[in-house]
Amino acid sequence: MKKTTILSILTVVVISLTSITASAQKLVSSTTHFKFYSTTPAEDIEANNYKAVGTIETSTGDLVFSVPMQSFEFEKALMQEHFNSKKFLDTKANPKAKLVGKITDISKVNFTKDGSYPVNVTGNLTINGVTNAINEKATISVKSGKISLMSKLNVTLADYEVAFKKGKPSTNIAKTVEVTVHANY
Repeated sequence: MKKTTILSILTVVVISLTSITASAQKLVSSTTHFKFYSTTPAEDIEANNYKAVGTIETSTGDLVFSVPMQSFEFEKALMQEHFNSKKFLDTKANPKAKLVGKITDISKVNFTKDGSYPVNVTGNLTINGVTNAINEKATISVKSGKISLMSKLNVTLADYEVAFKKGKPSTNIAKTVEVTVHANY
């Protein structure tokens, strides 16, 4: 009798743990696109990066993005040189930007049903070795079983100790730039 009771309890525990594990899922995007855009009267600057990686834990809303900074590609080689230089982002010393955060309202998202789900993301964004708290909006889309995340945020460069103090680059880049994130999981 004791063996049967213990065996029954163990069976229930194993089934429960299996169900919990099956419902939790980490989504991984190795095709995350980050776009950097700056506009000033002098010129517009745009750079694209397709080398970023992102994850979302569907049960908790935890998310992480890792962005290799030297992978941003610019239209003009001089723009790319300035972006990576010690005077601007010093990408040799700070090779990655990182966002570690949480989708605070993950329960609004049904990952098994087609739809567009607006969500809020809070966390810490690290650029140029400087970390600041963020609170941004994003949209998770589900279509035919494919999941994507899209967000636009404005980044004030001085908040991350990024600035040209003098010369032409200081007037050619905006003080606040738009960053677009598009991740396919």
